[in-house]
Amino acid sequence: MTNEPRPAGVTPPVAVVFASVTFIALSIGGLGVASLVLNADVIPVRGLGAIPGVIGQVAALALFAGVLMWGLKADPPSYLTAIPCAIAAFVGEAAGIVVGALVSGADPARGVAAAGSVALGFPGPVVAAAGLLAGFLGVFLCRTGAEGPRWRWEDDEDAP
Repeated sequence: MTNEPRPAGVTPPVAVVFASVTFIALSIGGLGVASLVLNADVIPVRGLGAIPGVIGQVAALALFAGVLMWGLKADPPSYLTAIPCAIAAFVGEAAGIVVGALVSGADPARGVAAAGSVALGFPGPVVAAAGLLAGFLGVFLCRTGAEGPRWRWEDDEDAP
């Protein structure tokens, strides 16, 4: 055993996982609540099915996680990393909807129209806000100096 101190906070990959789970939960939950409150469809273009929305969320998640991982490489990571995370999630959602529409066999014009309605309507800001909050959380997890609870017998100096 070495007597090196344990690093404070969580490692960047772990922070990205926790932030990604938070992002997808906030994004899906926020879209559902906003859709219910506004009595409007998330993707108002008819006949596309669920595939564009699913691929949009997957693309938003992938871009969000990639940008957050890139931002957490700094020492210490900046809380401003949350801004490009929000932009990446927004762009990923819109681009993913276009790709999803093409994959599902829909007319490309309908896919672009769906992506435009998402980007300019309420879904775009909801996804961006989820990316901003989750990105902030990811940076916070890396920067925190907190340690997990430890029992006395886990300390190296008390070992025989």
